[in-house]
Amino acid sequence: MSAPTADRDGTGVFSSTRAEIKQRTLRTDRWWQSPLVVDLGFAAFVIYATVRAFLQRDYFVPEYHYLTPFYSPCISTGCLPEASGFWPQFVPDWPIFPYALLSLPFLLLFRLTCYYYRGAYYRSVWQAPTACAVAEPHAKYTGETRFPLIIQNTHRYFFYIAALISVINTYDAIIAFHSPSGFGFGLGNIILVVNVVMLWVYTISCHSCRHVVGGRLKHFSKHPVRYWLWTKVSVLNTRHKLYAWITLGTLMLTDFYVMLVASGTISDLRFIG
Repeated sequence: MSAPTADRDGTGVFSSTRAEIKQRTLRTDRWWQSPLVVDLGFAAFVIYATVRAFLQRDYFVPEYHYLTPFYSPCISTGCLPEASGFWPQFVPDWPIFPYALLSLPFLLLFRLTCYYYRGAYYRSVWQAPTACAVAEPHAKYTGETRFPLIIQNTHRYFFYIAALISVINTYDAIIAFHSPSGFGFGLGNIILVVNVVMLWVYTISCHSCRHVVGGRLKHFSKHPVRYWLWTKVSVLNTRHKLYAWITLGTLMLTDFYVMLVASGTISDLRFIG
């Protein structure tokens, strides 16, 4: 039997170096289920975040200073003055400049270039490959050496920005512990604190953070503090995938709760104040 011609269908599935089978794969299990779930999860977050970014309302509860992380810091001149805290409001209030202009894009870019997310959406969206023993529908493979995938190498820089935004989110969670009568504590505080803690866990467990604390060292014995930090980050790093998905959920949950309270749909469950 003669070998099939290279790229018979315009992809790498039936290349001349592949075994001569007509099927894309001989697997009989539900190999497509995992990438489908990943696709649906990513789509849900992207659609929700995009809608909320351009909605530009119900993002702040002035009574308790609940500010959604999607809009923090709120630096648009269209933001409520109380929502910006001490951050200067200098971005023009134009429709093309949503209030979430500063925070959300960088958070998305940090995740888009994340090592775990790369592997996840390479398989589910890019299909390179979708699963083991499933040929990918691409004629060429250049890796992350050309545009647009070469941009993935900027992940380490987005890590610093994500850490800065996490500091801002921490500030927001702290100042939310007040009420019109002074110190206050409600369900919103729990949600904000859990979200910011998980954001820190996800950010610190990043491979870039692991390299920052322990990279470029030839002798760990000469740097005991950095070695100790490296071991702790390495432990967190083993569950980076789990934290990545949890934080997608806590971000949406936090924003959704703040939106419900800010719009008057529900009242915040208060324990103190």
